[in-house]
Amino acid sequence: MDMQSLSGGFTNPPQDSSRAFRAALETLARPGTIHDISGAKAPAPVSEAAATLILTLCDPETPIYLAGAHDTQDIRDWVAFHIGAPIVGPERAMFALGIWEALSPITAFPIGTPEYPDRSTTVIVEMEALRQDGMRLSGPGIKDSALLALPDLAPFQMNAGLFPLGLDFYFTAGTRLAGLPRTTRVSDLMEAN
Repeated sequence: MDMQSLSGGFTNPPQDSSRAFRAALETLARPGTIHDISGAKAPAPVSEAAATLILTLCDPETPIYLAGAHDTQDIRDWVAFHIGAPIVGPERAMFALGIWEALSPITAFPIGTPEYPDRSTTVIVEMEALRQDGMRLSGPGIKDSALLALPDLAPFQMNAGLFPLGLDFYFTAGTRLAGLPRTTRVSDLMEAN
């Protein structure tokens, strides 16, 4: 384990985690909004937003799946030191982290059960940038509609159709965060007109 894996935690854990938790809740409560979230730094290619989110939401009881380029020994060591969460395959993950292509197909992740819909995976998708354009979002927490650039359309439409089962998504880029809960309906701008 190198020094990079031992650094990058919160400077002021109570305040930093409280701020980050509020941002995480806001993004899922108001899909399509983009919030700043910072305070943790993990080895590359993990964004500051994703590192802060993982440090805030994960613990030794939340198995994490690291996809593609996010599955390195440095990142595994960082997770082990700061969180203690086990690294698992997609079929056992409570959280998953990676770029969209590495996380696909999302059907590999648990969607919960009728008795326990909360036993599903929260997917953290690392993006180049977050923009409020592209796909139209509607549903709880959205007054009329909102816009968010998503990496695909069909998987999110399929996911919304599974409700109350399904996956919840966070999208991260740099220090920015957006959320897409399973309750949100997604459509193409052309379909919505």
